[in-house]
Amino acid sequence: MAARVLNVNVGVLGHIDSGKTALARALSTTGSTAAFDRAPQSRARGITLDLGFSCLRTELPPQLGPGPGELQLTLVDCPGHASLIRTIIGGAQIIDLMMLVIDVTKGMQTQSAECLVIGQIACQKMVVVLNKIDLLPEGKRQSAIEKMTKKMQKTLENTKFSGCPIVAVAAKPGGPEAPESENPQGISELIEVLKSQAYLPSRDPSGHFLMAVDHCFSIKGQGTVMTGTVLSGSVSLGDNVEIPALKVTKKVKSMQMFHNPVTYAMQGDRVGVCVTQFDPKLLERGLICTPDSLHTIHAAIISLKKIQYFRGALQTKAKFHITVGHETVMGRVMFFSPAPANFNEEIQENVFDFEKDYLYQEQYLSKDSVSSEENKENDQAGEVQLPKQQWALLEFEKPVTCPKLCLVIGSKLDTDIHANTCRLAFHGVLLQGMEDKNYTETFLPKLKVYKQKHKEGQVERVMDDYSVIGRSLFKKETNIQIFVGLKVKLSTGEDGIIDGGFGQSGKFKIRIPDGLKPDTKMLLTAASKKKSKGGKGDMTKEDESSKNDSAQPVTISLIFKRYVFDTQKKMIQS
Repeated sequence: MAARVLNVNVGVLGHIDSGKTALARALSTTGSTAAFDRAPQSRARGITLDLGFSCLRTELPPQLGPGPGELQLTLVDCPGHASLIRTIIGGAQIIDLMMLVIDVTKGMQTQSAECLVIGQIACQKMVVVLNKIDLLPEGKRQSAIEKMTKKMQKTLENTKFSGCPIVAVAAKPGGPEAPESENPQGISELIEVLKSQAYLPSRDPSGHFLMAVDHCFSIKGQGTVMTGTVLSGSVSLGDNVEIPALKVTKKVKSMQMFHNPVTYAMQGDRVGVCVTQFDPKLLERGLICTPDSLHTIHAAIISLKKIQYFRGALQTKAKFHITVGHETVMGRVMFFSPAPANFNEEIQENVFDFEKDYLYQEQYLSKDSVSSEENKENDQAGEVQLPKQQWALLEFEKPVTCPKLCLVIGSKLDTDIHANTCRLAFHGVLLQGMEDKNYTETFLPKLKVYKQKHKEGQVERVMDDYSVIGRSLFKKETNIQIFVGLKVKLSTGEDGIIDGGFGQSGKFKIRIPDGLKPDTKMLLTAASKKKSKGGKGDMTKEDESSKNDSAQPVTISLIFKRYVFDTQKKMIQS
C-alpha cells in the first residue's frame, strides 16, 4: 500500500517585494505548472501576477499520527501587488496555514496589514517570516531581528494569531540578481516550524464537487488541463464536471497531483484535471463543479461584520467591490439589523429567518458610527446598544456564480493604492442568493425590512371635548385620506385617532376617544384666546410677559413603520 500523503495548503502572503516568490522557491522541491512567475508579464515586471503553486514534501511530523507517510505542503504564492488583491482573496479561501512575509528592513506595510486581515477571516494558523535578514549589517543583525520580532508580537497581540511563531530568513541572499550559488539562510528552521504548525485540516469528500481553477492550458492530443484546488466534495476519473462560466459539461479523462497520476481527488487537494478539449483562453480562472450544483445570482442577503481597520462608515446605498466565492463584482448595499427589542437575541448561525421583522439602517452600526450626540446621551445611560448580528442586501451589477454559504468580502479597491489605508471594509457569509432576474418583484417583498417614521405636529384649537384640529403634521399637498385611522399621541398624554382632513391647507381633525383632560382643555382654550387677542392691536407689556410664561404648545406625535419593499407602501402601527 502506498504511504499516505497529507496535503496542507500554505499561503505565502505579504507586501509587494517582500520576497514571497523567492521564499516559495527556496522552500519547494516540486514546482507545479503555475509556479514561480511563469506568466511572461510577471517575469517582465518582476512581480507575481497570479497565484503561483509549488510543493514541498517532507516526512509526516509525529503530531499527525503514527505510521509512514509524507506531509505535502502546497505553497500558494499570492501576489503582493495592491491592485491584485482580488486574486489574494481568491487564494486565501483555500489556505490552511498562512505565512506572512515581512521585509525585515521595512516592517509592516499597507498590504501586509491587508493580508493579515484576510488571514484572520479565512485562516486558522499563521507563521510570520522576517525575510531579507542578509540586508542587515552583520554586527547589528541579531538586535535588529529581536527588535522587529518584538514589534510584530505587539502588532499581533489583539488578533487571533497572538503568540504565533516568528522566523528570520534570507530566502535569496544578495537579492534577485545574486548568483544561484548563494545559499538561503534559515530555511531548514522554517521548514521545522511549518511541520510543527501543520494540522489535520477537516476534509470532507461528501457533497458536491467544487474546484477553484487558477490555471488552464491545453496539451495536444490529450485535451485541456485545469489546475486548481478542490474546495469541496471529490472527483474521480470518468466523472462529468460542469464549467458554469462556459455553460458546458466535460468528462474527466485523467488527473495529476504534482506530476503523479491519480484516479481520485478530494477537498483540499491540489490537482490538474484533464478534460475533453476546449479553448483554455476562455477560462483563465473560475470554478468547476458537479453539474447544476452552483447557482448564479443577481442579489444576496449576507450576515456581516465590519473590518476594524477600515476607516469610515459603511453607508447604505454605497457601492463596494464584492468578492463572492472567487468572483469580484461591483455591488450596492443596504444594511439592516434586528428590531431594537431583539438586539441582544442570539441569532442562529448561517440561517436567515424571513418571518422576522428587521430595522432598516442608514449605515452599519458600530461604536464609531453612532453619532457623538447619541454617545453623549448614552454615556450617561451606559454602554451604546449594538445588535449582536447585522445583515446586508447586496445587489450585483452583473450576476455571479457561487456556492451557498460562501465567504463574501466587501472592499473599496478603487481607493488610491499608495494611500496608507485598509481597503477591506466588511466580510460575511452568503445566506440567501436570488437567482431570479426579477428578484425585486418576486423575492424582495418577502424581506420584512422596515423604516421607523416619526412625524410631529401641533394642536391648533379645540373643537369640543372629544376632538381637536391639528396642523404642521402634513404638507399642503399630502393626501390625508391615507392617514385616516392612524393613532397619534398628544404631548399632554391623550391618545387620538386621525379622523380626516380639515380645509385645504393640510390641517386635520383628531378624535380623542377618552375625551380631553380638563387641564389640556384649559391650556388650549387659553392659547387660542391669546392668539385671537394678539390679533387685536398691540400687545400690552403684561400680555407679553404672560405669553412667555404660557405653556409650550401641545404637540401631536405620529409614529408608524413602513416596509421598504412593500409595493402598497402600507403604514403599520403596533
